[in-house]
Amino acid sequence: MDIPIKMIDLATAICWAFLIMFFVSAVYSIKDLKLDFGNLQTGITPDGKIIFSLPVEIANNGYYNIGLFNLTTRVLDENGSTITEGSTLIQSLRIGEKQSILHNMTFDANRLLMQTQEYLFNDTQLNTIESVSMKLGEVIPVHASYNLSIPWGAPLHDFKLGEPQYSVLNYTHMQIAFRLSFDNHAFFDVAGEAQIRMYNSTGQPIGSGQTEVKASQQSQYKNYIALQAAVSSITQTGRFEIEFQTSLFSLGPLVIPYG
Repeated sequence: MDIPIKMIDLATAICWAFLIMFFVSAVYSIKDLKLDFGNLQTGITPDGKIIFSLPVEIANNGYYNIGLFNLTTRVLDENGSTITEGSTLIQSLRIGEKQSILHNMTFDANRLLMQTQEYLFNDTQLNTIESVSMKLGEVIPVHASYNLSIPWGAPLHDFKLGEPQYSVLNYTHMQIAFRLSFDNHAFFDVAGEAQIRMYNSTGQPIGSGQTEVKASQQSQYKNYIALQAAVSSITQTGRFEIEFQTSLFSLGPLVIPYG
């Protein structure tokens, strides 16, 4: 028996009405999805990388289950290149369910700081792209993203190496000292060693010295670094070279001519 066309049209209309109602109510229920972000935490991994940890609490107070909830964060440098990226996936979030996650990202500080020394000495902003995707009612795909910036504090902000101070030790050797200072604006401690070397006009190394460097985050470092050199080897012109070696980054040699 043939089914009247009007009945088919009616069934189609009912089907479309149901789909539209489902779509509208599902999308409307997204307003009841609650995201609470905690305070950003930082730490150091065993292999010497920096880890960002962002506590996030997600509550599904809507009318439908949520599937494949994914939070992705990309941190970009000033040139738009990706510094680090992290994603956290929740397979399913049922109606009325609440889950707490720790959204993690790691990056190699030495790689970032070697790309440009701007990040070593100057405070700036890092661009961040936050993306959230999910399936409402475990069927309707939804994606949203927004941009924000996070402050970057330079670990060697206002770095200064003072004028060399010469003092005679004995008939054959002289001590040369520099006042070393900087402000650690970073969210990590700076711990390592600074080494200084002296070369005469022929490029011959004639003395070296080192000092321990320890500057906790948001603190100021001041100390002297000194070397000893044979008076007979010192020429009227030459250069000093200073290097930093820390657990997270290395710097140098910075060349300081004299004479």
